Amino acid sequence: MSLEELINNCKKGNRKAQEQLYRDYSRVLFGVCLKYSRNKTEAEDNLHDSFMTIFKKIDQFKFKGSFEGWIKRVTVNTILQKYRKETNLSLVHDNIEEEIVVESNYSEISLSSLLQYIQELPNKYRLTFNLYVLDGYSHAEISELLGTSLGTSKSNLARARMILKDKIEADIKREVFL
Repeated sequence: MSLEELINNCKKGNRKAQEQLYRDYSRVLFGVCLKYSRNKTEAEDNLHDSFMTIFKKIDQFKFKGSFEGWIKRVTVNTILQKYRKETNLSLVHDNIEEEIVVESNYSEISLSSLLQYIQELPNKYRLTFNLYVLDGYSHAEISELLGTSLGTSKSNLARARMILKDKIEADIKREVFL
């Protein structure tokens, strides 16, 4: 079955087509969910919620552009919407005009350690960091997505970078003393 046929069958509510779509794209979307989640369990919940949204909104896909890009966008938006609804996602409203860049010469850190450190960031910092650094959104786009000011986006990114830098340095010092 071609991708177009699969999508059209999903639009009709065909459960077998939905199952196939899930099998085809769940691994890719789980990677997206891991970036925006605090842990694996939360990523699994976000993946489930994302597929529910994809199946609900699949009729909005008009075969213009990449389907994988569309479902990734739906997944990110679903996760961001969930975090916006949480009361503990109070964003800091600092006004930093210049972006702070944290220089790091640590190439020895493993990808799994870095992912863990990112997942441990507070929601407001993790979301901003992922959107800016990993997904290439601008601060203007991030502030619109998260409902914050441009300065808040820059501040949250700077703080996320500082926290990550501190965690990496602490990890390296711990390894030196072991």
